[in-house]
Amino acid sequence: MAKMPVVASSPQGRFNDGAQLINGAVLDTSEAYGKHLFCWWSTGSILHVHLGLIGKFRPAPLEDAPGDTIRLRLEGADAAWHLTGPQTCNIITPEERNEVVSTLGPDPLRRGANRKQDFVQKISATKRPIGAALLDQSIIAGIGNVYRAELLFLTGIHPETPANTVDPDLLGQLWDLTVSQLKRGLKWNRIVTVSDQDVDKRVTYKIDREDALYAYHRGEMPCRRCHTLIVDTEVAGRSIWYCPSCQPR
Repeated sequence: MAKMPVVASSPQGRFNDGAQLINGAVLDTSEAYGKHLFCWWSTGSILHVHLGLIGKFRPAPLEDAPGDTIRLRLEGADAAWHLTGPQTCNIITPEERNEVVSTLGPDPLRRGANRKQDFVQKISATKRPIGAALLDQSIIAGIGNVYRAELLFLTGIHPETPANTVDPDLLGQLWDLTVSQLKRGLKWNRIVTVSDQDVDKRVTYKIDREDALYAYHRGEMPCRRCHTLIVDTEVAGRSIWYCPSCQPR
């Protein structure tokens, strides 16, 4: 199927100049690296988007009138996409794209022979709490608040444990688990970390929201494994939830 030009606009007005550069262009390819999205256009422009904490990219019917919160609207033949609340939305050069990528740690969803070794070396070099290190995009790219709570629960690591004191073999297990969990999230288009035996039902992408996670946002609720109450604390300026029994200090 032939690629079609896209109509680009900025209903909000904050991205008028950038939208004009890709208006009428064809999207050649797109690339995700951690939390960064790079879209390469036939004009040679690269659209760089980082959603941050509140950003969203949503599909919309062509007939829907765009509101004034939409930073970027992309219209194709059959539908439109609306971008709202991004941390970053700009047009960059290939050199600027390379500069952004050079600051990032290994991405669990990208191929590469030394990704696990790179991650273990980077995280073992910091004395910060491991709950803080996992949010550092220069150590591992793409991990957010939900996954850091769930991954630490699944590996039994207390979020305030200094990263450089964690056994390298356990850090390797943490990496492998991160890869498998993110692949599941990508396939199912949602975060589901629980296993069948811990929720007494077959786990699929249709599982109820309240049954999908072990620790995140489950403060004062019983642990799914040991029934100890889940505790919430703050690490790296953001709330994190853990089980004091399954994740001892």
